[in-house]
Amino acid sequence: MRDSDSSELTEAEAEAPAMMLTQRRGRLILTAGLAIYGAWCVATPDQFRFLDGLDLPIHETGHLVFAWGGEVITALGGTMFQLIVPLLFVIYFWRRGDRHAATVPLWWVGQNCWNIARYVADARAMDLPLAGGGEHDWNFLLGVWDVLPNDTLIARDIRAIGTLIVAASVCIGWWALAVSKTDQAKAASSQV
Repeated sequence: MRDSDSSELTEAEAEAPAMMLTQRRGRLILTAGLAIYGAWCVATPDQFRFLDGLDLPIHETGHLVFAWGGEVITALGGTMFQLIVPLLFVIYFWRRGDRHAATVPLWWVGQNCWNIARYVADARAMDLPLAGGGEHDWNFLLGVWDVLPNDTLIARDIRAIGTLIVAASVCIGWWALAVSKTDQAKAASSQV
């Protein structure tokens, strides 16, 4: 801790800007990586990716979490949980004031929309392998809602929403980094 009369910085205070710079660079690299990975995902929509392996168990858990709600809610529960889990992280980081950290799970929400769109588009064809067999959620849901013939149109819209969410998360990520850089500059000038 520093005396109010002393102009010398403690070792921790002197290292703080360097740590902030390192953290900022890491976040810049992460945001750029998410932008590039997102562009690759948009260009190759039908490829299986690392996050799909994480999304699938979350989806399947959603069926158990929402099993209390009858057939429709149970079938929809997988998709809802796939969106709820990353949204909880968005809320957590946003409420803590870490806007940049909130953009990473927001990106994940968009990526989940792409995954969901692939599943919805398969509602009539039912070519995708199902985890554990059973009924195709979206064939059942779109059939119940009498919109099964529109599966590919609905999937297109979900995919577009996912793309907008991913783009927004990257833009908000850049904005959060720009704001934090401005705040850091103001804090550094006030210490002088």
